Parts: sequence; C-alpha cells; structure tokens
Amino acid sequence: MHVHMVGNGVAGSGGWLRLGGWHRWLAGFMVRQIGFPASVLTQDLESIYAAHLLDLIRRSSFDAAVLLAHERVYDSDGTVREDLGSMYVPNDVVLELAATHPEFLAGVSIHPARSDALEELDRCLERGAVLMKCLPNCQNIDCSDPRYRPFWERMAAAGLPLLVHTGGENTVPVVNGRLADPKFLRAPLECGGTVIAAHCATKSGLGDPDYFADWVRLLAEFPNLYGDNSAMVSLNRSAHLRDCLLPEIFGRALHGSDFPVPVLGHRLWLTGSLGWSEFRRCQRLDNPVERDWMFKQALGFPEDTRTRAASLLRLG
Repeated sequence: MHVHMVGNGVAGSGGWLRLGGWHRWLAGFMVRQIGFPASVLTQDLESIYAAHLLDLIRRSSFDAAVLLAHERVYDSDGTVREDLGSMYVPNDVVLELAATHPEFLAGVSIHPARSDALEELDRCLERGAVLMKCLPNCQNIDCSDPRYRPFWERMAAAGLPLLVHTGGENTVPVVNGRLADPKFLRAPLECGGTVIAAHCATKSGLGDPDYFADWVRLLAEFPNLYGDNSAMVSLNRSAHLRDCLLPEIFGRALHGSDFPVPVLGHRLWLTGSLGWSEFRRCQRLDNPVERDWMFKQALGFPEDTRTRAASLLRLG
C-alpha cells in the first residue's frame, strides 16, 4: 500500500525529475539497488520503471500495490513553487497505469491549497483513486490549516484514505521540517477520514525528532488513525519496527514498502532482532518487494498486517 511511481517526463507525461547534490547521489544509489545503471535517470524512466515494478509484483506473493503519484510544492495561498521540489509525478500517470494493469492501484497526490483541489479530487475519485498521499514537510502542507477542512471532509465523505508522511525525510528535499509532526493530523482525523501515518512517525536522519510516541498517543485518541511500516526495514528507520508488534499498536499497523527505497535489514541483525541465518535468508532474496515483507514476517508480523489495508482502501 505504499510504492512510489517515479519518472522524468521524457515521454511527455508532464512530470519531471530535478536532482542535485545529495539527492542526485541517492537517486543513483536507489536505481542501482534495483538493478539499473544510473543512466536510466535520463532515459524513459516512467516506462522502464513501471515495467520493472510490474514484473516484481507478479513475481511476489502480492496481488497488487498502491502506486503513488507525487505532487508539486505550493504556498498556502495556492501558488505553485516552481523553484522547489525534486520530482513531480502527475496523477494521470498512476491513474492510467492502474487502468491498464490490475497489479497497480492508484494513489493520487493533491495539494489542498490548489485552487482546483476539490475538482481534482473529484476527478481522481471518478477515475478510481484508492487513496491520497501527501508529504507535508516536503510539499508544504499544514494539515491543520482551516482552509483545508472542506478538502478533508470531501475525502472522508468519499471514503478515500489519507496516507500522509510523518517523521523525517531524506529522499526528497524538506521545505518545512516542523510539518513532519503527526500532531498536525488532528484536523483530517476530526473530519472523520481514515488517516495512515506513513513510517509511523519515525526519524529518518540522526538529527530528526522521533515522533513515534506522539503517534502512539494519537492512536489511543483516534480510532480512524493507522500507521504503515514502510521503509522501516532500513538502516535509519528500523528502531521502532518491533514496537509495532506491541498490543496497543499491532491492530493499527499496516504493511507498506516505500519501494524503490532500498530494503537493508542489516541493523535488525546488528541489534539482535534477527539471527544471522534469518538475516541472510531474507537479504538474499532478489525481489526487494518480497524481501521487505519477508523481513517483517521473520520479526513476527502476521499475514493480516499486509491484508488489513484492503479494508481501508477505496476499492470497487
């Protein structure tokens, strides 16, 4: 329920990829991790990546993956910030892929400050969107802004879940770091919609605040709040992965991937969460989509962790 679509717009999708510094190196590392040379970043990345991902899903134990678009950065008054952001994947890219391949489900991305936000939301609902994803700290979305309440209310009325990034971020540039705090999710939660805190509000970098405990406190207050364990089989986010098996959390935890973020379970072995043989068994799997789940299964996550999302997504 958390797989990223990436592209560069070379084939005319309208999307773009603008990488510099650390993010250029990281993008090269990620594409090499999934078996491509860094030069793929200048080719028809959307077509190459989508075909590869489709093959990975078909060779895995999963039926389908929610494929996520990526919105541009906007000011709170609805002005698009052409000077900010490192990538843009239009909603039509994932909507069209989902219409063509049953292995893909469309996760759209809409900034609620857009002047046409409600119209775009209705358009995406009509075309089969199963959830809406945003990254508040990277796309400059203060979810508590009262101007956005009609947007959250429309999502809630339509049964469209909100998958929202929480915690630190290194893969794309951060615009406003304080918006990584899950406490900003109160407004969409109060509007009655299903909200899924991506990464369970864990830290990404050494200097990031750890909001995991804040997310756990919100779970007790809002029955419509969940969290996904995407990217938590990694060197930087795995500290709280086993905590998601605690009784007060377990029933609200969903499996997420965060592909193409690399699946590196080394820290799970180094901290004693997994033995050497179990670590090697999982790490040797050549399919990163399946490898991510196998690590979580080895830690004790049962099957309903990865099927629970089906009861929350806007399917059918």
